[in-house]
Amino acid sequence: MAIYRYERDPQAIYRESFARIEAEAGPALAALPRDLARVAVRLIHACGMTDLVEDLAATPDLVEASCRALGKGAPILCDAAMVASGIMRRHLPNGVEIVAAIDLPGVRERAAEIGNTRSAAAMDLLGERLDGALVAIGNAPTALFRLLEMIELDGIRPAAILGFPVGFVGAAESKDALIAADLGIPYLTLRGRRGGSALAAAAVNALILPEGEAS
Repeated sequence: MAIYRYERDPQAIYRESFARIEAEAGPALAALPRDLARVAVRLIHACGMTDLVEDLAATPDLVEASCRALGKGAPILCDAAMVASGIMRRHLPNGVEIVAAIDLPGVRERAAEIGNTRSAAAMDLLGERLDGALVAIGNAPTALFRLLEMIELDGIRPAAILGFPVGFVGAAESKDALIAADLGIPYLTLRGRRGGSALAAAAVNALILPEGEAS
């Protein structure tokens, strides 16, 4: 017996959700390149905040470079297990590996050795695996800062960076550093404190989902 009246058809929910996103964020989305607008829609859908379009920052080649790397079998290296868990694996090209860096053996020991967080230490342990990879950071600002240091000091070159660290300490600053560094590496980020694992995973999913498909 139904107590509440609500939409039960998954496809109807999907259509209405994206119709409302278009109604509320249409002008802002229209100002983006078409491929990036598709990613922005998925990000909005993941968090319910249509105003995030104003804070997006990306290189023009982000989508193309990311899809090209995945098509060649590049791994997706995530800072947190929650990012890795949110990626729709069934849509990935065959052979693409997803790694939650925080779960790598030796993270705690490396963090103590370098005097940094486990998330930063996890980037260290990824090392050369970062070269040519799609890196998705949805939790720790220290992971993004450490990645930037490795790029600038060690010559590491990811295929693309999805930078969505969240929080009140270092999140906005790490994303500003990514933008300001002008590394010649494709990136997508969200200025300010907002971010999180759901957004990082949604960004990856936007790259691998066929257009018009819900999940």
